[in-house]
Amino acid sequence: MEAGDDRPTADVESGARLRLSAVRSGGAVTWPTVDGPLGVSWEEAETYARRFFLWGFALLPLLWAVNCFYFWPVLVSKASPSSSPHFSRIRPYVVWSSIGFLIFAVLLTAWALTFAIGGEHLFGPMWKDLVMYNLADKLQLTGWM
Repeated sequence: MEAGDDRPTADVESGARLRLSAVRSGGAVTWPTVDGPLGVSWEEAETYARRFFLWGFALLPLLWAVNCFYFWPVLVSKASPSSSPHFSRIRPYVVWSSIGFLIFAVLLTAWALTFAIGGEHLFGPMWKDLVMYNLADKLQLTGWM
């Protein structure tokens, strides 16, 4: 098997066709995705990584988490760009996705903790305008029951 060989092969046991999208680095075979030999080709992997990264900016930051999970082997790989040119094309999208998701997670956690811990003590009388649990009372939707 050549490094980066994308020729499909037949799996005798399951009858499925496997894609050989692996890189040999130091004798070990490294796959671009967590699903190993059943994963996508290097070209498709780069396209998916780029799409997940860009769509994460469209208020879908959970796609950044999906990008990090799906391309976990690329994220944790210590391969140098010269030994694995495929990883060097995918890695920036995955690394920036992980940074973006970490920033999103920190902001979301800070926002949630501010409301959960601070509450009325932190916001004072404005708290009654901020909370949503009394929305039905504000809109007088409870009188019909």
